[in-house]
Amino acid sequence: MIACAVALFALTLLGPLVTSLVDDWSRRDVELRATLVFNSVSGPLSAMLENGQTDHINELFERVATDSRIVAVAVCRDGKEPAHATKLMPSSISCEKIARSDTESFSSVIVNGRRMLIGAYPIVSRTDPSREIEGHFIIVHDLSFAEHRGQEARNYLTLMLGGIILASGALAIGLVLYLIRNWLRTFKQAVTSATSPGVRNAAASYGPLDKEVRQVLRQLEMSQSAIDRDQANWSKETLRDIMLAELPGVEVLVVANREPYIHNHGPGGIELQTPASGLVSAVEPVMRACGGTWIAHGSGTADRETVDANDCIGVPPRSPEYTLRRIWISEEEQDGYYYGLANEGLWPLCHIAFTRPVFRESDWRTYRAVNERFADAVAAEAKTSSPIVLIQDYHFALLPQMVRERIPDATIITFWHIPWPNAETFGIFPWKEEIIHGLLGSSIIGFHTQFHCNNFLETVDRFVESRIDREQESVTLKGHETFIRPYPISIDWPPAALANQKSIQDCRDAVRKRLDLPPETKIAVGIERFDYTKGVLDRIRAVDTLLETHPEWRGRFVLVQAAAPTRSKLQTYKGLQDEAMALAEEINAKYADVSPQPIRLIIRHHEPSEVFELFRAADVCIVSSLHDGMNLVAKEFIAARDDERGVLMLSHFAGASRELAEALIINPYDAHATGEVLHSALVMPETEQHERMRLMRAYVSTRNVYRWAGQMLLDASRLRKKQRILEIAALDTDRAG
Repeated sequence: MIACAVALFALTLLGPLVTSLVDDWSRRDVELRATLVFNSVSGPLSAMLENGQTDHINELFERVATDSRIVAVAVCRDGKEPAHATKLMPSSISCEKIARSDTESFSSVIVNGRRMLIGAYPIVSRTDPSREIEGHFIIVHDLSFAEHRGQEARNYLTLMLGGIILASGALAIGLVLYLIRNWLRTFKQAVTSATSPGVRNAAASYGPLDKEVRQVLRQLEMSQSAIDRDQANWSKETLRDIMLAELPGVEVLVVANREPYIHNHGPGGIELQTPASGLVSAVEPVMRACGGTWIAHGSGTADRETVDANDCIGVPPRSPEYTLRRIWISEEEQDGYYYGLANEGLWPLCHIAFTRPVFRESDWRTYRAVNERFADAVAAEAKTSSPIVLIQDYHFALLPQMVRERIPDATIITFWHIPWPNAETFGIFPWKEEIIHGLLGSSIIGFHTQFHCNNFLETVDRFVESRIDREQESVTLKGHETFIRPYPISIDWPPAALANQKSIQDCRDAVRKRLDLPPETKIAVGIERFDYTKGVLDRIRAVDTLLETHPEWRGRFVLVQAAAPTRSKLQTYKGLQDEAMALAEEINAKYADVSPQPIRLIIRHHEPSEVFELFRAADVCIVSSLHDGMNLVAKEFIAARDDERGVLMLSHFAGASRELAEALIINPYDAHATGEVLHSALVMPETEQHERMRLMRAYVSTRNVYRWAGQMLLDASRLRKKQRILEIAALDTDRAG
């Protein structure tokens, strides 16, 4: 009886592992075979495609398909259907889904109940490799043999264990118990080796087991990429499905300084306002999809009157999908925490926009106290012992470690929405060690770009005694490992503000009528908060340069600059607004002999519907950030242009320029060059506008805010699975002992 139990336990533990390893070996074998086939036919096939030799291509494909494991081969060019294919090519396989990458790719599909592996290889011109890709070579392999291999491996394992039990009898029972206990100990050590940065280099310490455990954990780490490839259409429903599959029942808490809905007293009573914030635009759709609680500073004049006894309110107000918990901050605390340390200290420090940061000891004490208050709120709102806490931005650099102390098992993801400067620049911050220690309480720290990740790792290396794993991009401090990852933020697709918009022509007519502009007037728009990092003054100066260099645009071109006042208590921001008004008046006076005036400065808050109307009416959108983490205005302009027209001018110093290569990239510090690019944008043919906008819309639609959130949540799922492996291994070792 005991012997049978031991055999069953070993079979249950080893069977799935053996099956998984056999399946991996089989897949790698098929991928290698597919690559060998492509390498052998790529040259002749490229020549045949260039010469239009259809018969030769069909003959070549039939010879390749004689392999018993090859189901079909094909060539995908334009359209859903293959241009050339063998007879058994499954009709359910679409070229649009599998032939998209510029590099070789593999995907698994189920066709008629059979598992198949599809390999897609880009075909490069044989005569001119620099030309665009000619098409994709598609090879479909049958993977059903892998299941037979796995079954055989399980059968062999069963027979082996049975033979040992029958042959060894009672003596074998003791030996098996000893081996199981030893194996479990080795397994735990192997897992620890594979997950602990300090011992990762000891690759041969535990033999083959250590290697296989590393492979299994590496596959877990790649789960995000695997699901990401399979999800061509990221949406609210996609994100919910991932939450149900990967994080069932998990509690999500968001912490941000800015609240997504503000209640203010107005002439007609309490009015609801949606703040103009890139952070809110990005995170609010995610909370609608995931539910949970958003913890934020209650800044509205009527906020206290709209919450319940626990300072909570369901939002969105008309159809609540999550909870908003408001934290009350006094005006004095706001001066020190928000205006002082955060926006006079960290903001200019990180943006490097040539505005000297200000550091006050009193601001630092208030900043720390407010972070403590938010940490208490997170602990109070958490209903489980291991929630996912999404901490947003530079207002809460100390919060991750504070939450870690209160909820040790929480998965904490901190996203830093602004740039992270180089180590030398950050070194002037008086409390740099405290900030770094606070952030490293996170499970994951996210930045917009890999460049900012690298800067953060260099900063940690310079100022904090820790273990940095460059390969895994992680930092281990006091036994806790934090991963550093790039997550390019994006927008909801399609944006909610686009739902009730009029046609492009109606928007153009409405805006020109409201601004008293002739119908043929070309319009460029700039839309953002009045912030010295946005390059508003540089944009206005570029218009002056355009009109000087190309006088034909005088009276035919207008820059509509919509700017919402922000942080007006700070002199640098108020001074910027005054300077912009003076500069606009100066340039308008300079060209007073023409009508309409070239600069229209509109200083007020714009609702999302107004912003999108301006986007749809414009010929050009100018994003001239002097330094920006990402900049979502650029992506919102792209989303607004469902006519696939309009030109985006994008600063090289905005993170979005790493993604939107089809925009006209500018250096906002060079007014003359920016003016010349603006001229090029105004005269760009519609066909070129269409091609550029079509590519950018395809990119932003698939890499939307749900993909951004999904990447972070999948990484959170991977970390939680890895932790469970460690806990199970430790528990089994304790039981065996």
